[in-house]
Amino acid sequence: MNVFRKLKPFIAIFALLTLIGAGCGGPSTAEKLARTPAKLKIWRVFDDSTTLYDTMQAYRSIHPNVSIDYRELRYDEYEDELIRAFAEGNGPDIFSINNTWIGEYKSLIKPMPPSVTIPYSEVRGTVKKEVVYTLKEQPTISIKKLKSEYVDVVIDDVIRKYQPNSKAEPTDKIFALPLALDTLAMYYNKDLLNAAGIPEPPGTWQQFQNQVTKLTKIGPDDVVLQAGAAMGTSKNVERAADLISVLMMQNGTQMTNNRDHATFASRSSEEQEELTYDAVNFYSDFANPSKQVYTWNEKQPSSFDAFVAGKVAFFFGYSYHADLIRNSSPKLKFSIAPLPQIDGGKTVNYANYWVETVAKSTKYSDWAWDFLLFATKQDKVTSYLEKAKKPTAQRALINSQIDNEDLSAFVSQVLTAKSWYKGKDAQVMEEAFQSLIDELLAGEEVEKTVGIAQNKINQTF
Repeated sequence: MNVFRKLKPFIAIFALLTLIGAGCGGPSTAEKLARTPAKLKIWRVFDDSTTLYDTMQAYRSIHPNVSIDYRELRYDEYEDELIRAFAEGNGPDIFSINNTWIGEYKSLIKPMPPSVTIPYSEVRGTVKKEVVYTLKEQPTISIKKLKSEYVDVVIDDVIRKYQPNSKAEPTDKIFALPLALDTLAMYYNKDLLNAAGIPEPPGTWQQFQNQVTKLTKIGPDDVVLQAGAAMGTSKNVERAADLISVLMMQNGTQMTNNRDHATFASRSSEEQEELTYDAVNFYSDFANPSKQVYTWNEKQPSSFDAFVAGKVAFFFGYSYHADLIRNSSPKLKFSIAPLPQIDGGKTVNYANYWVETVAKSTKYSDWAWDFLLFATKQDKVTSYLEKAKKPTAQRALINSQIDNEDLSAFVSQVLTAKSWYKGKDAQVMEEAFQSLIDELLAGEEVEKTVGIAQNKINQTF
């Protein structure tokens, strides 16, 4: 007992020093990170901030230290602004790119890491409440899980080889994630089909040709009075390059050799050449006055303007065109059907969509990827899809949109949608295909025009 009494003052002093030391130690690493402001700059096109408002608010409720600066840019200025911002060192942390641009922007992208480390705070205790901070290392999404959750074309587009330095072995990495996925479909004027005695739109290209012939009205000097379809030319047909591409792919053309070079004009086999030539000629015949299916020419207005004016029966477009058509022509009676296919052939549709990715230059790569993973969760992305009125890229959500009148045709095609790698400058591909069409209509040989187009595109690989 005497020994204890002698030690008691020293025990009290030690306990006091321990308490003071705990207080002086300051906040934990988790608390510091949870309290450190992180500002994510997001740049996107076509969608205003309302489409992601609920998602951004939900994320900030969990991570109040994160602020989000959302900027919508015009499509025609987007790439210039993006490149300038990165060059000046003030680019966005998260940015959108078209699925055909991934190769072009690959060097500016921070691929998704295997995991992210994010601080969290929670209130614990019953009588005495206290905030407890924890640092959690969370797995992102594996390639295996990506393949099970997203449609095939996404897998083909967003998984790329990554080599952090010249000595490292290239490995497969996820470079982006989509919030939605659009496909090329066929809009049709219901009044024009009804007047021609056509009860339903075509499901095959053979039926399409027959209906176009029935719907077309040609006046003197080959003047098109009423067009069956906006198809056959380059500059006045929206997404003409997409139409040419999907016709080639439906016909069995191999567009590229593992992203190494374009092969659609390859002379490796006579069959390959014929597949490509048949598809290109099929398209251009609709603008050839000597063909039975002649229905369109370069003197026509843009395909969109002609459709909203009621001057053309079939127009090929994407889901965003529905609201544009209604706004331009509220009284026009139209509907949307899936893209026609080759009778008896393999079903192939065409994907054209945007993906979200993280900039290599960001200071907040873990926060940025964590936000994208949060935004693409099924319960969060549903809010975006409803507000943006876009088809889903996720397998589990297809059935939830299949009965939507505006989205049904598009979402019914996402499982069979394909794309192809167009090199490091997708604009060059667009221009090459436009020139291909123009030169073919001017009388050039199909072998020459297709070969020139392939060579132009291969210069960007």
